[in-house]
Order: sequence, then structure tokens, then C-alpha cells
Amino acid sequence: MTITIPLVLLLAVVVALLLRFKAVGAGAAVVVALFGFYLAGTEANGTVNQLVTAVTGALADVGR
Repeated sequence: MTITIPLVLLLAVVVALLLRFKAVGAGAAVVVALFGFYLAGTEANGTVNQLVTAVTGALADVGR
């Protein structure tokens, strides 16, 4: 059985937990979110997507 979770949902949960346990401030969370938003609009978008795909593929293969 395969369970898929959108990466953006997983990252949102991580940010929420970091904010909850005061590991990061609200200002830093906003800056990181804005950085990700603007990074997605650059030519680095393809490279970042390939990197995330490779890492998630490698993690999926570890469990086999």
C-alpha cells in the first residue's frame, strides 16, 4: 500500500511544529516562505524540483 502526501503539506506541518515549539520565530518563517515563493519563479525552479524528486525517490527506495 502506498500513501502519498503532498510535499507542501508536509513542509507546512514542519513549519507549524517549528513555530509551535518556538524553534523558529514567526518572522523567520515568513522570510523562508517568501524566499521559497520567489525561488519558484526563478530559473532555479527546475533544479530544485529535480533535487526534491531525486531525494524523495531515494528515500522511497530505502524502504524496499
